[in-house]
Amino acid sequence: MKKKEITILLVDDEPDILEIVRYNLTSEGYQVATAENGMEAITKAERIRPQLIIMDVMMPEMDGIEACEKIRNIPELSETVITFLTARGEDYSQMAGFEAGADDYITKPIKPKVLVSKVKALLRRFKEEEEDENIKLGNLTINREEYKILLGKDEILLPRKEFELLALLASKPGKVFKREDILENIWGNDVVVGGRTIDVHIRKLREKIGDNKFKTVKGVGYKFVV
Repeated sequence: MKKKEITILLVDDEPDILEIVRYNLTSEGYQVATAENGMEAITKAERIRPQLIIMDVMMPEMDGIEACEKIRNIPELSETVITFLTARGEDYSQMAGFEAGADDYITKPIKPKVLVSKVKALLRRFKEEEEDENIKLGNLTINREEYKILLGKDEILLPRKEFELLALLASKPGKVFKREDILENIWGNDVVVGGRTIDVHIRKLREKIGDNKFKTVKGVGYKFVV
């Protein structure tokens, strides 16, 4: 899917935030719609069916948490990616957002470069180039469309970030992915996420997929081994 075919819904009760985010995303070629509260967000989301919703948490009439929960109950929006805007240090809002069904969060104040990088990472599933949704490497099958992993005949359930990390590394077996590239592709180069996060996710993947499938290249990054 091309950028011009991707619609992003911005939801915030602060006009300045809406304008800043809208400007930066339209400059990147995305179609952008806006809403000022949770109720309006639900109505617009049902009508335009955006690929991504960027939503503030604290808003009048209906906050972002409640709106997210309601959107997640709309079958037509099941594939929509939702990320929250949260003030730095609002750990409660971030946890509540994930429990409501959010995929990620972006911290305020918003830095344009970080914002664009994060959005690109969140929308990676809607790449401009058509590609096979399945990756088959030996007895491992990765179905990126259905978010399924098959190891032999066994289906393995992975959290979203672990799945995306595995799919990234397995997309080019043998290639060493630098740590900064992994952060940008999976977490959008969000300054809140540190390199230690990658190590934790790799450790979990080794436990589930096989220790011999992942090689650490010290001082550089990781690669998938066939």
